[in-house]
Amino acid sequence: MRFFRLDPLMIKLIITVLLASFLPARGYFVDIFEWLTTAAIALLFFMHGAKLSREKIIAGGSHWRLHLWVMISTFVIFPLLGLLFVWWHPLPVSTAIYTGFLYLCILPATVQSAIALTSLAGGNVAAAVCSASASSLLGVFISPLLVGVVMNIHNDAAGGNLQQMGKIMLQLLLPFVLGHISRRWIGGWVEKHRGLIGKTDQMSILLVVYSAFSEAVVNGIWHRVGVDTLLYIVAGSLSLLFVVLLINLLAARLFGFNRQDEITILFCGSKKSLANGVPMANILFPSASVGILVLPLMIFHQVQLMVCSLLAQCYKRAGEKQIEKQQKADKPAKAVVESQK
Repeated sequence: MRFFRLDPLMIKLIITVLLASFLPARGYFVDIFEWLTTAAIALLFFMHGAKLSREKIIAGGSHWRLHLWVMISTFVIFPLLGLLFVWWHPLPVSTAIYTGFLYLCILPATVQSAIALTSLAGGNVAAAVCSASASSLLGVFISPLLVGVVMNIHNDAAGGNLQQMGKIMLQLLLPFVLGHISRRWIGGWVEKHRGLIGKTDQMSILLVVYSAFSEAVVNGIWHRVGVDTLLYIVAGSLSLLFVVLLINLLAARLFGFNRQDEITILFCGSKKSLANGVPMANILFPSASVGILVLPLMIFHQVQLMVCSLLAQCYKRAGEKQIEKQQKADKPAKAVVESQK
């Protein structure tokens, strides 16, 4: 039942999409929500900067081989698979959906869920904190550049790369840096109110989704996206995730990583960040196209949580069995030692 349970954020996203579908923002309210969305995104990245602990990063920073592979998986293998997916064109869906898949492939990894699943499975948590945080930070620079490079290849570019980079610097990077600088003064408060900050994260995402889908509904998104398209997106997400997990598993064993590092590679190198992706899309793409472009990301977010949760449970059970087997093997040896005494 845990496997089939919807993520609470996904439930809120569904409700937000339904609200935007029946009550989209129009007229004067569009400007209000645009201002609220911009402010919420700035606050979101300010808090991300304030939460980033240098001590935790240093604690896991020595595993450079692991971190290098996670970065390669996130920013090289994923985008290449996205390009292959677009070129192959296996699903009968619109070009905008394929652009959405390509966009999710260039995003950084998640932070919270990657660390939580690594911990549950018995992986290297310190390295997971380092890799996931570094991916999130580098993604502010790398993902917009990849949008310009990769999507230009297929004439799907958002246009005006220098202008976009200026927006990224102003709305994402500047608040992030200011938040990290201010950590010395507000770090204690941030640690005590992580629940409140988590709600701020969710609120900013929901605001962006509502604004994006309001515009998309006004432009007729549900005339272009039906149940069959949603099922195709689920199938595409499952296929993409399976291939990435398989590549990371084979790489971890080929390069001789131990079991804990293998778990970290799987959960940090195969996930994509909804928290970074939705606000970034709001800046990089025209507002009329954001709703349909983030649809694959929203569905992939739920798919990755469900599949990786199941995988983490499997690793946990295997680890418990291994410990139990080791304890049983140690009992005869202990009995021999006791008898000799």
